[in-house]
Amino acid sequence: MADRLADQSADTALLEVEDIETCYGLSQVLFGLSLSVKSGEMVSLMGRNGMGKTTTIRSIMGLTPARSGAIRVAGQEVRTLPSYRIAKLGLGLVPEGRQIFPNLTVRENLMAAAADRFASKDPWTLAAIYDLFPRLDERAANMGTQLSGGEQQMLAIGRALMTNPKLLILDEATEGLAPLIREEIWNCLSLLKKRGQSILVVDKNVHHLARICDRHYIIERGKTVWSGTSDQLMADPELQHRYLGI
Repeated sequence: MADRLADQSADTALLEVEDIETCYGLSQVLFGLSLSVKSGEMVSLMGRNGMGKTTTIRSIMGLTPARSGAIRVAGQEVRTLPSYRIAKLGLGLVPEGRQIFPNLTVRENLMAAAADRFASKDPWTLAAIYDLFPRLDERAANMGTQLSGGEQQMLAIGRALMTNPKLLILDEATEGLAPLIREEIWNCLSLLKKRGQSILVVDKNVHHLARICDRHYIIERGKTVWSGTSDQLMADPELQHRYLGI
């Protein structure tokens, strides 16, 4: 399959988050957090529970708007835009908890999200998703409530890909999944990366993230406290212990 993003420069900043602050009411969660993802790059966001990872994702998507700072998608400022307009700029979200439509079939869940706003050279189609996840083809007529947790995660990824996103964002990519299903998800993400898909992923499995990601960010109490490559991350056990509890 051709590189889906071959027409974009590898050095292009697809997502830029600069010094954002986000609150839930009077409770502030993010304190000047920054990160970036380049086109064709796979980047992880790590940190202990409660440090602000999901809030970061929600801020990027406009679901919990940041009150200050900057969020740019392909150079366009989006911090004050509603979430549907941000999504239309090419962000596909696989949310924590999957949020599958329970009263739609697998096929209907996928088709409900289908779009190709950027005229992709090799767009994601129903057949392509079934090729990526054959189990969804087998379960195409089943309702969302009839799927296992692993099947729901495959469906959530497939649904996001059906929007043909420039950037795929996964919040807790393998949380709560059986080991064999986790391995299948990691293999899927490796394949997507090889095909040129830009990815921002939140997960707790440091070793898998280090194996397939280009760069990593660690956040602590709503701030970016470290960023670097996989080699730098794995060469510093003290860093992993201090901020990730490993």
